[in-house]
Amino acid sequence: MFGIGVQELIIIAIIALLIVGPKKLPDLAKTLGKGFRDFKNATEGVTENLKDALKEEDKPKSDDHLKDSLPFDKTDAEEAKNEAPEDDAGKT
Repeated sequence: MFGIGVQELIIIAIIALLIVGPKKLPDLAKTLGKGFRDFKNATEGVTENLKDALKEEDKPKSDDHLKDSLPFDKTDAEEAKNEAPEDDAGKT
């Protein structure tokens, strides 16, 4: 936990007890615990939102609707097919 050993935790607890006092120390610890929990929940929420946004960007986008809306030239093969029946009809 943050590279702090048992001895360091005991020293920090003794200093906190001397500074804050025995009556207010449990309230202080409870407030710090709530603060850390709220911070953890907030960071998890942001992380989930970022993951969702990245997943939406990774999805392939469908461009099928664009094919129908854009005008494009027919290929030579398509034009030849369209002209061939007219030529046959004119010869008979």
